[in-house]
Amino acid sequence: MIDALLFDKDGTLFDFRKSWGAWAGGFLSGLAQDADHGARLAAAVGYLPDTNDFLPDSPVIAATAADIAAALQPHLGAVTLAELTQRINQAAATAAMAEAVPLVPLFTALRGRGLKLGVVTNDSERPAQAHIAAHGLTDLLDFVAGYDSGYGAKPGPGMLNAFVAQQGLQPGRVAMIGDSLHDLEAGRAAGMIRVAVLTGIATRDDLAPHADVVLADIGGLPAWLDGLKG
Repeated sequence: MIDALLFDKDGTLFDFRKSWGAWAGGFLSGLAQDADHGARLAAAVGYLPDTNDFLPDSPVIAATAADIAAALQPHLGAVTLAELTQRINQAAATAAMAEAVPLVPLFTALRGRGLKLGVVTNDSERPAQAHIAAHGLTDLLDFVAGYDSGYGAKPGPGMLNAFVAQQGLQPGRVAMIGDSLHDLEAGRAAGMIRVAVLTGIATRDDLAPHADVVLADIGGLPAWLDGLKG
């Protein structure tokens, strides 16, 4: 029933709060002129510095670097949108990612089942490739795309359609796995099975109405696949 798995990155491969909470605090501190200015920057992107967490509508969760830059730029004077987007991408590429589960053993096992594997993210492709390489996944993936790879951003289905076309797949035999409504909406638009995971900011109640199945994390995929065979 399933020939391929297509993963979101942040909140899916990597625990969102552990990965991006500390990064956001450091990045915004580097932009802030003083404490009040820092508080305004944090509010602009829905970051909660006291807990290293994010509001549910924070653009950091599922939007693109350009969207995050657009939210911050009005509070930064002469810095252009292009300059700020580049700065975000450069900083994001070096962010320390916390694996949601041990990734290499899982992806090795999934490849052993004969599955095609890909990653589609609203992050830029450069930091996405850096994070994937840092965790030893490059040779275990058949496809990686970011919002700037030429296929558009989620919730549009462009990246998902590109994966299907390049790998010669049928959309209905591909599972899109993600932690946000953007991921699940993109999966629906592409005609894929939708698997939600709870390693992002959204809750089970947020995701369940839009998913075919909700898992605690991607470590539950092998058992889910076995259940489909059964």
